[in-house]
Amino acid sequence: IPFRVPPGRLLAERLPAVLACVYLVFSEGYAASGRDDLIRHELCDEGIRLARLLAALLPDEPEVHGLLALVLLQDSRRGTRLGPEGELILLEDQDRARWDRGRIAEGQAELARAQGIGPAGPYRLQAAIAAVHAAAPTWEATDWSRIAALYAVLARRAPSPVVELNRAVAVAFAEGPAAGLAVID
Repeated sequence: IPFRVPPGRLLAERLPAVLACVYLVFSEGYAASGRDDLIRHELCDEGIRLARLLAALLPDEPEVHGLLALVLLQDSRRGTRLGPEGELILLEDQDRARWDRGRIAEGQAELARAQGIGPAGPYRLQAAIAAVHAAAPTWEATDWSRIAALYAVLARRAPSPVVELNRAVAVAFAEGPAAGLAVID
């Protein structure tokens, strides 16, 4: 079978699988499995490179820009995710002053571009959630109500137990533990 770019009529049906693969490359770098290293920088960088390439090749696809926004916003925290001994630092304990503001700005611009092109898909919604975290100057200032609302939309568009659990956590921070437990129930 020859290796070639598929004709335009086949791109739409193949795009979700391509986006998932690119996100998996980035995710394996961001939270490495099966290794001593918790972060594999080369895979993070490759995932971002591939997402940028897709955005250049498919400039009118909102989910492509949503994916690029997501990986950039997540990657903005890469340098603060590990402590001096290589231990994982939770989001609430990360030094937000050290987050990569250039990555955040680029991610926010890609998110705005995705919003201007078409409807929200799962990558754009996840990028919007990451953007709320990136905009909060402190953990306590995080807009948990907005995050819970975005997770509710994501749960309708791409339902999964993980999305529901994340929504429950956001609801608990926004409305209290009892409200979060009700979502879990």
